[in-house]
Amino acid sequence: MIINRCGKSSGVSIFLGIDGGGTQTTCVVGNENSILSTATAGPSNVVRVGETRARESLHQVIRDACAAAGADPQHIEGTCIGLAGAARPEIAEPLHRLLSEVISGTIEVVGDMVIALEAAFGSGPGVIVVAGTGSIAYGRDQAGKTARAGGWGFAISDEGSGHWIGRAAITAGFRAQDEGENTRLLRQVLDGWQLSSLDDLVRTANASPPPDFSSVFPMLLATADAGDGVARSVLTQAGAELARLAKLVISRLFGEEASNIPVAMAGGVFRQSALVRQVFYNSLRAEYANASVNSTVIEPVKGALELARRAGRQ
Repeated sequence: MIINRCGKSSGVSIFLGIDGGGTQTTCVVGNENSILSTATAGPSNVVRVGETRARESLHQVIRDACAAAGADPQHIEGTCIGLAGAARPEIAEPLHRLLSEVISGTIEVVGDMVIALEAAFGSGPGVIVVAGTGSIAYGRDQAGKTARAGGWGFAISDEGSGHWIGRAAITAGFRAQDEGENTRLLRQVLDGWQLSSLDDLVRTANASPPPDFSSVFPMLLATADAGDGVARSVLTQAGAELARLAKLVISRLFGEEASNIPVAMAGGVFRQSALVRQVFYNSLRAEYANASVNSTVIEPVKGALELARRAGRQ
């Protein structure tokens, strides 16, 4: 009965869009015109969490979303998943295999910036800056030419991301202590990571493999909201770094002659920090007054759903 309501047996095509992140995975189920359900689960970035954890998250989020929509995963016509680094075969191939274990139909694996750009601008021009666990700026001009900046991985890049912010917060906290400045940052991290001393924090922060620095981000937000100057300076720097990525893409695609440069934001860092959004906007507009920044933080998963629908029409 449920499948007959909106599954393939009823003649209605059902599609999945998935945004696979390093912290959270979101899945939407939709038909040609509407979103039927949404579900979230844990991380699904195979590089960060491994195939076993990625499989658990992907299978759970698909089953939960399909159950809420009354759709059978084996009757899905098309799926698109966006995930950081998905252009690389060592990431795309396992993802395709893990998804095919639970769903049928065509499966498209693309970068997270691709689904974010689609959600923000469709097939039109614009620049999207994604700041979640990782970060990247990606854009397309009127002729369809694309360019990117950042997004080279948390160890060497991902400026302004949750991981970058967490690591920068600990660095800033220790620097403040060295300079005799009062900050609550390190105490927040000690409590959040359930550590008893600064020596424990030093060992944990320098461990190999490294800790989940992105988990520091909500601690930093709470400290900044309480008025801590060091915490606010880290968020200010993050906003400036993200604006710098956007400027690099704008300069390559649009230059200074364009009358209007559409820009959008996506990811949890933008969504959760008004300070990051404000600094990003002010820094970008100071150099590109013709940049038109969408104040609404984009939901990339909607772009994944639209790409799945588009593939089904071909």
